[in-house]
Amino acid sequence: MLIYVVDLLGVAVFAATGALAAGRKSLDFLGVLVIAAVTAIGGGTIRDLLLDRHPVFWIADPTYLVVILAATAMTLFYVRFYRPPEKALLVADALGLALFTISGARIAEDFHLGGIIEVFMGTVTGAAGGVLRDVLSADIPIILRSGEIYATAALAGAVVYVLLQRIGVDSTVSVLAGMGVTAGLRLAAIRWGLTLPVVRLSDRKGDLSG
Repeated sequence: MLIYVVDLLGVAVFAATGALAAGRKSLDFLGVLVIAAVTAIGGGTIRDLLLDRHPVFWIADPTYLVVILAATAMTLFYVRFYRPPEKALLVADALGLALFTISGARIAEDFHLGGIIEVFMGTVTGAAGGVLRDVLSADIPIILRSGEIYATAALAGAVVYVLLQRIGVDSTVSVLAGMGVTAGLRLAAIRWGLTLPVVRLSDRKGDLSG
């Protein structure tokens, strides 16, 4: 039940971020809905295909599509009367990243494929939807922006969740800790402009010293 609730919350939050991103590009309602849906279920769809998990989660349970419609409609209604805070998209995206990362890791856990695969699937579930949203919105994908802490936050949260599960910590505590690390790192990066070190190579031929 916990993973289901987390999944639905993640879908709602990511659908809202997709709707906001599409709205800023002045797309029509269909365009907004498509971006919202791709953002919300893109990562989970890739995860299910990689795990050979059939039917894909939103086909098995159309409730996810209903949640996307509701979240998109509520977001559009809100922005019609109120201007979202400047960083609303980034904050909502951080929360969606946290929710989806841990739900993805938990689903992979059911396949007993090992901790590394669980961490990878959690990261893919969390980050891929945002990448697809950015690509379809004609933006540079957030994980490719110089030094951006995004997939790294998902990776760290998934690692914390998997490690806590391995040492026998209560499942609810593990979920909350993993989500807290993911959201905390991402929000800290947004608030204080934290970035990862950037690899720079020398342009001089034959010089590999950097």
